[in-house]
Amino acid sequence: MESAKSEAAWKWGLWSHIFWYVLANVAQVVLWATLTSDVFFWPLYSIVAWGIGLGFHIWAFSKRPTLGST
Repeated sequence: MESAKSEAAWKWGLWSHIFWYVLANVAQVVLWATLTSDVFFWPLYSIVAWGIGLGFHIWAFSKRPTLGST
């Protein structure tokens, strides 16, 4: 039973990370597009940096053993 809770926690954590990544970066792009007249696309820094962290989170999730494996 504990492993099922752990699996659900991992899935929830991953989907939560993806949700906040998309929400925060869309908000930054909207702010950039509406409030600044900069040609330089400054949200790129957080998109790339956070994307690297998200990529590692996805990679770690994919390497986890699942409930049915030994």
